[in-house]
Amino acid sequence: MFLKNYKLILHLLILAFASYVIHKGAFYVFEINDQNFYYSVEVLYLIFLFFSVLLLILTVKFKKDKFDSIGMFFMLGTFIQMFLYYFVLRPILSDKIHNIRVEKINFFVTFILFLLFQTILTIRLLNEKR
Repeated sequence: MFLKNYKLILHLLILAFASYVIHKGAFYVFEINDQNFYYSVEVLYLIFLFFSVLLLILTVKFKKDKFDSIGMFFMLGTFIQMFLYYFVLRPILSDKIHNIRVEKINFFVTFILFLLFQTILTIRLLNEKR
């Protein structure tokens, strides 16, 4: 029963790991050095993964009580996540010393990936029969 309810989190972990491997592979192929980044790729993935897992756990719990309001709950959770991610992004935006164009792109690619993963998994949750 536990695995049935939380298989979305397992899917999220698999998607995150696969995208991390591809992301690091792209950095290796294009010879991008991330040592001067404010947040390394690993730290970004951990931050995004933590908030994504938290949102999915809360959405699964919310599903049991109010199935009809899952979409609104997901939108509220995504809005709160964006607000929190802004505080993660602020040091990157205020850095005037380094050329941070690649780091900004890295942040937004990771953000879009996790937003896509969360949206797809929430759609799967909504398509399940009660």
